[in-house]
Amino acid sequence: MARTWLITGCSRGFGRALADTVLDAGDNLLATARDPAMLEGLGVGKPGRIATAPLDVTDERQAAAAVHAAIDAFGSLDVLVNNAGYGDIGSVEDTPVASFRRQIETNLFGTIIMTKAAVPHMRERRDGHIVQFSSVGGRLGAPGRAAYSAAKWGVEGFSEVLAQEMKLVGVKVSIVEPGGFRTDFAGPSTKIDGGRPEYDGVVGKAARMQAAYHGSQPGDPHRGAAAILKLVAMENPPLRLPLGSDAVVAIALSDQKRLDELERWRPLSISSDFAA
Repeated sequence: MARTWLITGCSRGFGRALADTVLDAGDNLLATARDPAMLEGLGVGKPGRIATAPLDVTDERQAAAAVHAAIDAFGSLDVLVNNAGYGDIGSVEDTPVASFRRQIETNLFGTIIMTKAAVPHMRERRDGHIVQFSSVGGRLGAPGRAAYSAAKWGVEGFSEVLAQEMKLVGVKVSIVEPGGFRTDFAGPSTKIDGGRPEYDGVVGKAARMQAAYHGSQPGDPHRGAAAILKLVAMENPPLRLPLGSDAVVAIALSDQKRLDELERWRPLSISSDFAA
């Protein structure tokens, strides 16, 4: 039986690849973008299985309208994928507060807003799957990306709580954590500011690596999309799924360092308890 998906940010990148893969699998799709004209060509040759809607994920009315559009077009909403997002590079000192707000508004609040729009329908049906796009930067501090990491760490915490609640009503929640994929995320859609010399060892290094990395990332967006379809088909999917070999390596190293630090400072940590 065909599933109905709502994917945010389908105009390009991972969202576009996932949209193509969903349609190729024979499922229904409500494809969204801030500018629906950017969805031209999506679903050609697949009539009746795709609908589109304008969507700014930070707009609560548009979020509700998109969910209703999917239900009206296909009868239900089975899978919500919160993919829309972006991340600029710059130091904490040199990133304007307004930029922090914009990135957190899109990456975190956009995810919260879309999730809240879809949950009542899924709760009533006692079925559904919510897939949240986080990032390697949601598991470790991504150099030069303080605003992005702040938002994605928020997505991780929000989604971990959400998963515990949704389990009670039969709705699944998964967090995907991509590493580097060959989309335009590292290209024109990213503002890069190498910053002042004091931070060159971290921020400047990240900026140079980003420029060199674009076009040579190890991740294939269509193979990543295929992995997400497998995830959604699972009876008992994982809460977290890193995507890409670089993501697996980076997260494993970070988690091990965190465990090592926890053990190193265990005596000081537990010294704060009341004396037995």
